Amino acid sequence: MAATEFTPLASLLGGALIGASAVMLMASNGRIAGISGIVSRLLPPYADGDFAGRLAFVIGLVVAPFAMLALTGAVAPQVISAEPAVLVVAGLLVGFGAVWGNGCTSGHGVCGLARLSPRSLVATLVFMATAMITVFVTQHLV
Repeated sequence: MAATEFTPLASLLGGALIGASAVMLMASNGRIAGISGIVSRLLPPYADGDFAGRLAFVIGLVVAPFAMLALTGAVAPQVISAEPAVLVVAGLLVGFGAVWGNGCTSGHGVCGLARLSPRSLVATLVFMATAMITVFVTQHLV
């Protein structure tokens, strides 16, 4: 397991940008910046006037690393040590969890906690506890 470099300034800036984007989306569209909800509403049967905005939001998520590369000449190194089958199962489990929990970490953890939602607090505690248990099990027991 590789150690992760502690970057408080970059982390603070990233958190501020995530918060600002969530506030801008709420102020401009009255919508919570939950990625699972935004992506799911790109698919039928949703047909409303917000499709272009949702698509632009998702395109921004995909384009951001390339913009970082263009601006700085480098991107943060990413190391994925899992097999493709494990990644597919993990992705399906995350998708199932987002549907079952009526939202994802961005919707509950960023926006819901900011709105002091008790439901989002419980969901975020469950997300975090599950993540900690998963890391412990995969790193120390398996």
